[in-house]
Amino acid sequence: MKKNCGFHLETTYTQLPGAFYAYCDPLPISTPEMVILNADLAKTIGLDFSHMTVNALGHLFSGNYLPDKARTFAQAYAGHQFGHFTLLGDGRALVWGEHITPKGERLDIQFKGSGPTPYSRRGDGKAALGPMLREYIISEAMYYLGIATTRSLAVVSTGHPVMRETLLPGAILTRIASSHIRVGTFEFAAVQGDINFLQALLDYTIKRHYPFLEKEKNKALRFIEIVMEKQINLIVDWMRVGFIHGVMNTDNMTVSGETIDYGPCAFMDTYHPHTVFSSIDRTGRYAYSNQPKIAQWNISRLAIALLPLIHHDQHKARDMIKDIIDRFADIYNQKWLEMMRAKLGLSQSHPMDEQIISTLLTWMEENYADYTNTFIDLMNDEKPQGKIYRQKSFEDWYVSWKKRRDLEGNLSGHSLSFKKNINPIIIPRNHKVEEALSSANHGDFKDFYALLEAIKSPYEDRDLFESYTLPPTPNARVYQTFCGT
Repeated sequence: MKKNCGFHLETTYTQLPGAFYAYCDPLPISTPEMVILNADLAKTIGLDFSHMTVNALGHLFSGNYLPDKARTFAQAYAGHQFGHFTLLGDGRALVWGEHITPKGERLDIQFKGSGPTPYSRRGDGKAALGPMLREYIISEAMYYLGIATTRSLAVVSTGHPVMRETLLPGAILTRIASSHIRVGTFEFAAVQGDINFLQALLDYTIKRHYPFLEKEKNKALRFIEIVMEKQINLIVDWMRVGFIHGVMNTDNMTVSGETIDYGPCAFMDTYHPHTVFSSIDRTGRYAYSNQPKIAQWNISRLAIALLPLIHHDQHKARDMIKDIIDRFADIYNQKWLEMMRAKLGLSQSHPMDEQIISTLLTWMEENYADYTNTFIDLMNDEKPQGKIYRQKSFEDWYVSWKKRRDLEGNLSGHSLSFKKNINPIIIPRNHKVEEALSSANHGDFKDFYALLEAIKSPYEDRDLFESYTLPPTPNARVYQTFCGT
């Protein structure tokens, strides 16, 4: 590379003990082709690729050549996958290093699909185009929805097919994250049997993400509290927009509070609390309504990993973490209730709120109401139109809700309007995502680019993108999504 494009790379993660990572090179790619470069993201983090040809960009984002000071490595971690503990690691991902933005932010840059690593466990380390484009779409949608997330910087096609159920076009995604430190990273440190490993990881993570904790008397305990709060805020946001992650294993939960690893994820169309899309989640462990409970369970795994650093007496340490974990439900329920009030145009607390909310959700479930569009319909000044809204059960609820909103005006001293960034008008509907990915697999990216444009302003009502607000027809409904690993 004649110019460095603005990359300012450091690598502090490899200052940890060597067991946490393994240096590894990406597979050479003979004919990489750019699919998309996230120009907006690049500009935001201080990168400029204007001097590079499309061909040169393809070689950069396939790993054929990399910026100065990039030395790729895979990270080791463990995790509870569907409740079962196993040792893991980046089986197809490589971190370039940490890019320091002009604002002083430190961001991991990582490949996905760049070839096998020492942690691949007989996998080929490659990725198919469809899943990489899915991550690009959904992570960008989450960003514009205002939800903490990793982001996608680029996707290249490799020209090398990968074998899954069938032969699929191969691709490499370049991902940006505050870091890739996971709950599973701490689980990995804990099973090494050396408290110094665990202490080194905690000290590094606090310095990188939460330096204000460095003066705390019990850093490990406060760290658990902070991570729990971050995760509660994240899950509340997922519930707000009807997002279902699909695989909430402990290795898929970051300590920074960002959504990560978009595999069989999806957004609900019709509301049902037990909605599952992932083809591998046969018991509904990671269903929509279970996400808060799983987050609490994952935080408890983090706390157990950190027990030796909390107190030398393990019984006292367990009592201390129990006091924290037991507060999860109350904190979550309070934040969820505040979020649901906001979705209904309410800001004050009133004893009847929980009944108002639960009655609406029950009605939505019983009538297969569209989750996103129901709240949009309620934002209009007049009563929603349509057959579903003429039911007596809805009309009775609507009268109760209007009375509650009138009371809100009296409580706040003015008539309350809906907050702008609460109820999205456009989400990446599953059938639209599948249409875009199907076309892309055949070399046509028109639907993919159009969908990306639609999700950039999710809270704005734009006639141009009306088709993206419509629920799927029965024959277009998506019932399953797949990891694509």
